[in-house]
Order: sequence, then C-alpha cells, then structure tokens
Amino acid sequence: MEILWFAFAILTLAFILGPYVWRRRNALRLVAPGSPDAADPANYGFERQEELDVRIPGPDQDLMDALDNVRRTGQWKAASQLLAGTPREGERRWQRVQAFGGAAALELAAQPGAGAQWLKAWRLEAEQDPGGAQVHAELLVQQAWRQSGGVGSADHRIILEEAREACRKAALLSPQDPVPYITELAIARGLAYPEAEFVELWAKVVDRAPEHMGAHLVALHYWGAQWHGSREQADAFAHAAAARAPQGSLLAALPLFALRENQPDIVLSPGFYRGAVVTRAVEGALYAVHSARQDDPMVAHVRHLLLLFLVGMERWAEAMEQVRHVDGYVGALPWSEANDPAAVYAVYRAMAVAGYEANGGSPATLRP
Repeated sequence: MEILWFAFAILTLAFILGPYVWRRRNALRLVAPGSPDAADPANYGFERQEELDVRIPGPDQDLMDALDNVRRTGQWKAASQLLAGTPREGERRWQRVQAFGGAAALELAAQPGAGAQWLKAWRLEAEQDPGGAQVHAELLVQQAWRQSGGVGSADHRIILEEAREACRKAALLSPQDPVPYITELAIARGLAYPEAEFVELWAKVVDRAPEHMGAHLVALHYWGAQWHGSREQADAFAHAAAARAPQGSLLAALPLFALRENQPDIVLSPGFYRGAVVTRAVEGALYAVHSARQDDPMVAHVRHLLLLFLVGMERWAEAMEQVRHVDGYVGALPWSEANDPAAVYAVYRAMAVAGYEANGGSPATLRP
C-alpha cells in the first residue's frame, strides 16, 4: 500500500484542505472533499472537526462545568472548589490545573491586560489557596511557551523565571502536592537546568508521586535530543520507568512516547512503522491501556498517540478502537503540537476510517 504513504504525506502537509480519502478493498487514495466515494467519519457518529475540544484529552464534565462557570461569571470560586476537592495525588489535579492555566492564558492572549481577571482576583482574595497559586504558575509557563518572543529570548526567560518563583510559592502552600514541581519540570527545560539540578527537581516529584504519568511525559522532553539530553538518555528514562511500572500502570506506554520524542522527523517513513522497535513499543502501550483503570485520565493520552502509530502501521481496526474511545477531544500529543490540533487529528481519523472500510469494516462492525 505504498500509495497510502503518498496520501499520508500530502494530507499531513495540507490537512486544512480537507482530510478525505477514498477507499476500496486494500487501497486508499485522495479524493475531493464531499465526494460520494469518501470515507465519512460522521457515519460512525464521530464529532465534526469544528466541534472537537482542543482543551483536554478526554471527558471531564466537572472541569467543563467549572470552566464554563468561570467564563460566564468571571468569578474564581468554582475553580477553587473543584481543585480543593481534587486529590493532590494522581493525574487529574495536574490536568485540571493545566486547563485553568490554559484558559487564563487564552483570555490574556485575546485581551492583553484585561483578560483572566478572575485569576487576578483569586490570587488577591485567597492568597493562601494552593489551587490559585498553582494555576497562576501554570499560566506563566503557558504564556512563556506560547506568547513570548521565542525559546531562548529575553522575554521567554523573564517569564519562566517569574514562573519558577510562582512554583516555589505554590509548593510552600501545599508541600506534599506534586503539581508545583511537575510544573517546574517544563520551566527546567526552558531555562536549561543543568542535569544535576534537574535530577534534584525530579527527585522531589518522585518522592510525592512516583508513578505520575504526566510528570514522566514532561520529564521525557528534557531528556530528549531536541532539548538537553540525547536519544539514548530519553530511551533509557522511558524504558527504566516502564520496567519498574506496577501492574495497571500506564508507565508501560512511556517507550512509545520516547519514540515520538526521538524521531519526529521520520514518522512518514513506511519502514519506521514496520520495525521491531515500534512494534514492541505499541504492544507495550496497548497492554498498558488494557490493564489500566479506564477512569485513569491519562488513558486518553496514550490512546491519542496509539492512533497515530496504529494508522502508520495500517492496523486499522485497532486504530478505530482508539478513535472510538477518544473522539471529541484532541487536547493531547501528538495533535497539540500543531497549530490546528483538530485538523491534524481529523486527518488520522479519516485515514483510520478509510483503512478500516477498505478492509471490510463498516459502522455496523465497530463495536459500541
């Protein structure tokens, strides 16, 4: 199916033109959007591209309600109450802090100097609230990565230095909470902490949350060759975490994320997906997903990355299984790396649908 890879490359480069593919038995090719021969994800009840939620990787209705309340009222108490009721151990608190920080960052980007007044009020009116301090630190981190003058610029460094101080203040308010230290991991990458300093910071995370999947994903960026480590260091970090992962831990999927971290420039190569290294990493991630608690908020992160790899491997039924679980939400790697996450996700979803149907699948055969 070499023609698949031609389609793959064209779609990835020009996904905004419409991710539609024609399918027949064992073959795929591009067709015009709206063609009656196009594989249509809507036939499976999947969300329209413009309705995909780019904020989070999977459903969290309590978070959505709180974000809506904050947006509608301009008040912070719904956010504070939600975080106060979210256990500090585990993944969900970190994800919710990220979501509130991201919402504030987007408001400030849209209304410089006038947006996110609710967060300013939160910090002024409840200075000792750990949740508000953590959201403020996350806001600064997201501002540095999204809106400053570029990595390494003076503005980028100034905002990250401010974020580091905010993390340390947040840590004092809740010493056993891992979130401020996880947030600082992203700061460490941007400020190029020396390895010894990063290891010291990582020890603080591990002391509080040794199996935190989100923390491992953030740390993996630091160890990658694109930042302050190497391919070998990133692989070693990922495989060591997977090897010591207890039954039911999603850390068994970390080598798949290391592959994505180490080799983003050759993911369009057919040979890459046929290799034993990729197969082992994908099987490990599938095992992790199947053995983990399905209410673990990080399961969606693993499924999103599995979708990319399973499409590349032409394992269409398994790719469709990931779409079935995550569709509607695209706030995760690899889509979040793109300027338009929903459009890139829609490309891979369309490829999964077309490949599935080219091999005899249909909406009737996709299990509910």
